[in-house]
Amino acid sequence: MGNLISGYPPGLGIGLSGLALHNLPQSGPLKWIAVRQRFEQFHGNLSLTPRQYLDGTTKRNSVVGRLNRYYYGSPSDTEHSFLIGSWGKDTAVRPPRDVDLYFLLPPGVYSRFRGYVWNRQSALLQEVKTILADTYPDTDMSGDGQVVLVRFESYNVEVVPGFLLTNGRYWICNTKDGGSYKETNPWAEVGYIEAGDQANNRNLRPLIRMLKAWQTWCSVPIKSFQIELLAADFLSKSPWRLNSFFWFDWITRDFFAYLYHRANSFVAVPGTLETINLGNDWQSRAENAYYRAVKACDYEERNLVDAAGEEWQKVFGPQIPRTV
Repeated sequence: MGNLISGYPPGLGIGLSGLALHNLPQSGPLKWIAVRQRFEQFHGNLSLTPRQYLDGTTKRNSVVGRLNRYYYGSPSDTEHSFLIGSWGKDTAVRPPRDVDLYFLLPPGVYSRFRGYVWNRQSALLQEVKTILADTYPDTDMSGDGQVVLVRFESYNVEVVPGFLLTNGRYWICNTKDGGSYKETNPWAEVGYIEAGDQANNRNLRPLIRMLKAWQTWCSVPIKSFQIELLAADFLSKSPWRLNSFFWFDWITRDFFAYLYHRANSFVAVPGTLETINLGNDWQSRAENAYYRAVKACDYEERNLVDAAGEEWQKVFGPQIPRTV
């Protein structure tokens, strides 16, 4: 499977060593009886509940409302803001993670902070932190790098203060190396995930959520947005990409082989010229997940439902059902 980076599709029976390991499925009424139900239940177990979604939205609105009152004199709890990260791309999973958002500041704030001789970006973040601390005095907040972190019991809200540019992109704060503004294009990443989901039978977001479960359960040292970009690239090449949950045992298995061979390669951030080195700290976990998935797929084909479930739970944790 070492030729994957050159553009050959995954899932064509090539294992980590480049040897043929898998055969195409043969029709038969008594094979793979649990796969569809198992992966449908797994995905259902990963989706946010209505209560979790309401809780996250309420906390987001509370934070935005405080900032709108201060900077715009407005009672709105949604204006001048939008969700980013997993909430913005509709890839959030249980248990809930941080709610990430941009809050767009008035141009006058940019002009005011131009007068700071040293690290105006750090000073700006500290101002936003102070404003929020007045409302949430018992909340632990820290201005770090690009965000102000508001800690709640059930969720953290990460606020990225920014300025809208004339080209439709944004400037956000970067406090490192004396401070600077970084140009970003978060809508391009949202569009990339949505386009990939549409083009692949709406399989991309379910795959991403499953991979995030693996990331959490196996403590995989790779960033969530990198998983999202890799999943989109992989699925565009998968021969099973237009199929149903019945094929998700093979889809997830093949992703781990694909990921293994992406060690020390780069991903491009949509809408920007930025590339990120993936490193290889996670490679051994991808290899382990692949071989467990191979075993689970074999059990699924032979309808050894509980044995397959035990192997899948070693990969994804208890949110994938052991038996169905």
